[in-house]
Amino acid sequence: MPPLPKRKIAHARQEERRSQLKLKAQSLVDCPQCHTPRLPHRACPNCGTYDGREVLEIKTKTPKKNKTE
Repeated sequence: MPPLPKRKIAHARQEERRSQLKLKAQSLVDCPQCHTPRLPHRACPNCGTYDGREVLEIKTKTPKKNKTE
């Protein structure tokens, strides 16, 4: 059988423990190439560079042509 608590845990103690379970804001750094915010130690999603070299090939969206004939 698993061990059981000897006494009831007070609500204040539960809230103290749960106060550490919070979300943290993401730390962002500026890309040295295009100066858009990105996550640290990741390739830039905007220009595809990391550590001064291009590591991702970014595809640009082409506008769709309207079929008005």
